[in-house]
Amino acid sequence: MNRNLEILLAEPRGFCAGVDRAIEIVERALAKFGAPIYVRHEIVHNTYVVNDLKVKGAIFIEDLDDVPAGATLIFSAHGVSRAVQEEASARGFRIFDATCPLVTKVHVEVAKLRREGFEFIMIGHKGHPEVEGTMGQLDGGIHLVEDVADVAQLRPGQTERLALVTQTTLSVDDAAEIAAAVKARFPAVREPKQQDICYATQNRQDAIKIMSPQVDLVIVVGSPTSSNSNRLAELARKLGAVSYMVDSAEEIQAQWFEGRQRVGLTAGASAPEILVNRVMERIKALGAVSVRKMKGIEETVKFPLPKGLKLDES
Repeated sequence: MNRNLEILLAEPRGFCAGVDRAIEIVERALAKFGAPIYVRHEIVHNTYVVNDLKVKGAIFIEDLDDVPAGATLIFSAHGVSRAVQEEASARGFRIFDATCPLVTKVHVEVAKLRREGFEFIMIGHKGHPEVEGTMGQLDGGIHLVEDVADVAQLRPGQTERLALVTQTTLSVDDAAEIAAAVKARFPAVREPKQQDICYATQNRQDAIKIMSPQVDLVIVVGSPTSSNSNRLAELARKLGAVSYMVDSAEEIQAQWFEGRQRVGLTAGASAPEILVNRVMERIKALGAVSVRKMKGIEETVKFPLPKGLKLDES
């Protein structure tokens, strides 16, 4: 046991406004309409959250064929393609859209610029549901790049009207590097008025940049499917810290702390505070004697819920 270990707790960490809103949409739908409530894809990428909602009566599906007629359906925080929206609407489900408003903003911008004749370059991870949802807003004319090497392979149909969009949960630094490569190759590319990477992703990465040089080890609480959690662990490693990502306190291993003086603890935007507290208790059981909170940005963003979810609202 390490009896001199200090925990440095990142600020901000954990749930963002979009995740809070998405979970509340499912819980309110369950309270108002009763179980089961169907959710397309994991509402947010966190095992604990998904399992908790399953117990309460949420059923997570990928294929709309698995949703019975007349059911209540919720789209996940990552957003869905236009084809999924149209099919769900045609099937007559009662639909609530839990897409993060910051993702919706990207969808709206893509649709608007497409009407003006733009093609798009999207920076993101292939196969991620947010990327599929954004690219699925259009029937074509949107090209995905995952790294700088992909930029050299781009063959857009035209270069006069090109616009750049990004997945909202990327590494801020990696996205900036790829965007610079796009700009170098296509100088006239239209960049977003405000960067697409969300405020919570930015804030949590900024906290890691401050934390990493001060600690011997960084623990990130987050599920393997969570893009923004993975980026936090990657960033800590890039900054020279040993870093592990854990889905639960049970994954913590005693040998990680041998010879360490200070451990940094943070959580991705889809990881609840209860998991952070459990991890903290586990580290204390392994010998941590103190916890110190970092100073950091206080997040006050709150997004409104869709209509029709209050118990007295039809």
